Amino acid sequence: MIDMFSIVRSELTKVFTLRSTWLAIGVILLLNAVIIQIQLPLYTDAMAKITPDGMIELFDGQSQSAASLVWDLTTWPLQIGIFCFVIGALIAGAEFRQGHLGVSVLAVPSRLRLICAKTIATALVALGVGILLTLTSAAYMYVVVKDWNPALLWEPEAFAAYGRFQLFIVTFTLIGFALTLIARRTLTGIIVCGLMLGLTMTQVVSSIAPGVDALVPTSAGRNLLVEPGFPPPLTASPEHGAIVLIVWAIATVAVAAWMLQRRDAR
Repeated sequence: MIDMFSIVRSELTKVFTLRSTWLAIGVILLLNAVIIQIQLPLYTDAMAKITPDGMIELFDGQSQSAASLVWDLTTWPLQIGIFCFVIGALIAGAEFRQGHLGVSVLAVPSRLRLICAKTIATALVALGVGILLTLTSAAYMYVVVKDWNPALLWEPEAFAAYGRFQLFIVTFTLIGFALTLIARRTLTGIIVCGLMLGLTMTQVVSSIAPGVDALVPTSAGRNLLVEPGFPPPLTASPEHGAIVLIVWAIATVAVAAWMLQRRDAR
């Protein structure tokens, strides 16, 4: 019997042979660096005017503690990292092109083991991308705080922020992955996640029913990562956001596994 490690390794090899996956990862990493580079002067100018009590003003009339820049370590890569669901959708969608799923089932007859291996492989890829996004953000933030307090980057609060961001990247990528497996179409998985993102960005649901908005994965990510007190208002606590993301990831993967067991391998 093929052990799980071998199956996961095989799935990772399959992922890294997908040109579309490399392209999506490259675009996300590049756009992340470009956007942070554009925003960098705003932060460096604010730090140049830091007050003796450690307050800065990123935006006119909005003073904040320079220590709160820890939150920006996660909100910087969030602007592009939120599109990591595309990576999950591409990984899952590859199985339905040219009968690849049938070949996978022949290699690993146990569909449950197959979906578990695919989920682990996708999570590992997402984690790798999340770490690269975080490292890029931390490098830029070092430029901002190096003359004030570079230790800000490795304080416990910073590592907690890094962890929250990795949680979001992995769970939301898995949601895109699972929705695509359920729909059996890459575009459908991307559209559904895109609609969730649109609901969060337009604040349509949050203005009418904040409690419902807090259950949307993209809104849960915002609640998890964005500093409280800054617009737009959050609809739940960071802890609630983490639970929502984890439940969505587990539930969608479980549904995908159940449907894969019942459907033909085509």
